[in-house]
Amino acid sequence: MISQTNNLKQLPQVAVVMVPLPAQGHLNQLLHLSHLITSYGIPVHYAGSTTHNRQAKLRLHGWDSQSLAKIHFHDFQLPPYHSPPPSIDTSVPFPNHLTALFQASSTHLREPVSQLLHQLSQNFSRVVVIHDIIMAYVIQDVKLIPNAKVFTFVPTSAFTMFADTWESIPEEVKPFQLDSKDIPENIPTGEGCATKEMVEFAINQVQCLGFESGWIYNTSRAIDGRYVTLLEKLSSTKSRIKHFALGPFHPVHIKNENGENRHQCLKWLDEQEKGSVIYVSFGSTTSLTDDQIEELANGLETSKVKFIWVLRSADRTNIFEEADKFRKAQLPEGYEDRVRDRGMVVRDWAPQLEILAHPSTGGFMSHCGWNSCMESLSMGVPIAAWPMHSDQPRNAALLSEVLRVGILVRDWAHRGEIVKSSTIENVVKTLMASEEGKEMMKRAAELGESVRGSVAEGGVCCLERDSFIAHMSE
Repeated sequence: MISQTNNLKQLPQVAVVMVPLPAQGHLNQLLHLSHLITSYGIPVHYAGSTTHNRQAKLRLHGWDSQSLAKIHFHDFQLPPYHSPPPSIDTSVPFPNHLTALFQASSTHLREPVSQLLHQLSQNFSRVVVIHDIIMAYVIQDVKLIPNAKVFTFVPTSAFTMFADTWESIPEEVKPFQLDSKDIPENIPTGEGCATKEMVEFAINQVQCLGFESGWIYNTSRAIDGRYVTLLEKLSSTKSRIKHFALGPFHPVHIKNENGENRHQCLKWLDEQEKGSVIYVSFGSTTSLTDDQIEELANGLETSKVKFIWVLRSADRTNIFEEADKFRKAQLPEGYEDRVRDRGMVVRDWAPQLEILAHPSTGGFMSHCGWNSCMESLSMGVPIAAWPMHSDQPRNAALLSEVLRVGILVRDWAHRGEIVKSSTIENVVKTLMASEEGKEMMKRAAELGESVRGSVAEGGVCCLERDSFIAHMSE
């Protein structure tokens, strides 16, 4: 403990405050991490807008309601901000309609979060803040609290984080040499991954860093431990920041239980053969054009492979607004009747963890958001990688080029083009019904076993979590 006063010595030791970015993949990861930390008997305070705290709780899977009740949610109101509908412009795949939300959250959450931190600092001998890397502005006032400690959460793979960082260092001042296999030669560039407005926002946030005690990753050393080590090596040349690979944050043992509230797609999966179904979902920030939906529909149909397809538009800034105000994705006429015997289209929020953990699921066509990657890899499910924006192209490279547990649907260089049904058909068949696919399935299954073993008692991740809890409590 920093303070040696009798008063602080008598206080409860540690409280943790989570500050997530208000986008589903970010909200979800830090809510899962909140559950892990409460399992150590440490209170967690989850700070966000009223709307997005509600969203995070509504969509959480893998934990029971009693676990959720252990977390203290602090609901803060945001002032009105510009909230356009999600774009379906293929030339700008990044969900730029969320940028105004991010800016409003960054600006207006600073004061209430600061008040929360000062209040907790009076009641606990140590306050630990864990914030999303692009919500750094919100927690600036923690520097004024002597018994507070800060950790930065990196919501992507260590591979992507290292590749981005390494690329930003001029060649003449790179501190060490890489092995030729560390970063694939054909790794996608950052071009087209985000809009100018989002890049500027992220840069401004990262410039607020510099006083954190460590960086936290939702990854496993079984997946990209090489890149955690490289990040540690890079940090050792300029700072003493510690790097913690604490993932997967989500539960890795999902019970396939019957119940009246069980989603219909899980009941459908119960009736299918082991490993026979490909799960198709592109996350919460992607809207496909009508032309692309038609090509995907036809490709899945002609592949003759069983599928569950989550067909949704991207999240609005407020998911609780009336849905009928916004565009709904349309399928070809009569499509669902034609594929009824071997396919299911889901238009609501799907229980992804349970789907990936189900023995009938043999593959995942994904946008490669890091949440989805971690869930799929921990369940031993190979991926047909179809990146859309942000960190996804480089996550896809990790899957296909480094781990070799995935196959690309579309090369990032052709991101503005419609992917034809014939390409989709071939990719699905390759992943689900070829010798090459069998090898990917085998590697994915082995990797899944390693990841699940790492979080078991005595496993490398379990020990790293223990180490992190000890370090943050010092």
